[in-house]
Amino acid sequence: MMTLNMKLLRFLPLWLFFLGCKDNTSNKISEVPLVKSSTTDHNNSLPLMFEKEATDTLSHATFNGVITEFVWQIYQDNQGHFWFGTNHNGVLYYDHKLLRQFTSQHGVGGSAVRAIIEDKEGTIWLGTSKGLTSYNGKSFTNYTVTDGLVNDEVWTLAIDKSGTLWVGTVGGVSSFDGYQFETFKVHKAKVSDPKPMLSENRISDILIDLNDHIWFVTDGYGISKYDGKGFEFFTVNNGLPDDHVADLLQDQEGNIWIGTYYGGVSKYDGRKFINFTKDGLIQGIEAYNFLEDSEGNIWFSAENHGVYRYDGKQFVLFTTKDGLATNGIQSIYQDKKGQIWFSTWNGLSLYDGKNISNAALKEPWVQ
Repeated sequence: MMTLNMKLLRFLPLWLFFLGCKDNTSNKISEVPLVKSSTTDHNNSLPLMFEKEATDTLSHATFNGVITEFVWQIYQDNQGHFWFGTNHNGVLYYDHKLLRQFTSQHGVGGSAVRAIIEDKEGTIWLGTSKGLTSYNGKSFTNYTVTDGLVNDEVWTLAIDKSGTLWVGTVGGVSSFDGYQFETFKVHKAKVSDPKPMLSENRISDILIDLNDHIWFVTDGYGISKYDGKGFEFFTVNNGLPDDHVADLLQDQEGNIWIGTYYGGVSKYDGRKFINFTKDGLIQGIEAYNFLEDSEGNIWFSAENHGVYRYDGKQFVLFTTKDGLATNGIQSIYQDKKGQIWFSTWNGLSLYDGKNISNAALKEPWVQ
């Protein structure tokens, strides 16, 4: 189970964690010269990133150390460039040449970047602790409650087939069609004792399935599924192992994988739940960070136990003995080369199909 300190780090106001470590010079990337900006207003603009000189970047050698603190999200855009959403240092960007850090000085809403997604136009969207930020290749724009967002603390992002952006926040859900925000009311199941971790209105994950139905992860009320007309609820009363859901994934066969905080991992095939934790096939009751790789394997982390890979027949556990920096994992991502990234409590680890090693020693750091 996640320790008390880890739970506070993940769910309580994030600045509390960094009060004791913000003076650690080994992680102070704010001292590196950055792109200058005179304002952090709604329409703040940023010069083209490719025009910046090397003095505005961090060296390759310090990259892995910089993001050791906490990485919420890893994302590779359609140009092959990497984005790393951090817990306290905004977003880090790597274009295979230079590393850049972007914060509120440049128009990024908040210091915590919990979600990253790219739309069909190539716009990068960042879900931050102080708004929804977009990057169009030239400038950052931040949207807040003053623009119609239901709440400024964003936890998750998803885009449906029509191109509508769905924004899950600590105060509910907003949809954005590129022009205006609409507040979307998520109906919740009746739960006798929900015990929200942060807010009864928080939506921590949104999954849009193959039928364009939308699955909303609530804070203590299980899952609410919207089919365009009405809601269907999944709770412990109808097979969900735990009403405190952590993560969702739909695999290519249509199964829904569900990670929870106190009930482990389950798979829902549209009719019934299979709880792999209860059946003793995996360790750990706290699981999330699902990924289906290009070969159809399902990956996920089990807090303090490491990372599992499921090939449809058996689960294989990877731990520090196999090369992971730690057995606590914050995100899992597969890049365009097929490499699988793990952000740990002590930097990045990278799986190349055979071995797990420190990402600083692998691509793209060493060309």
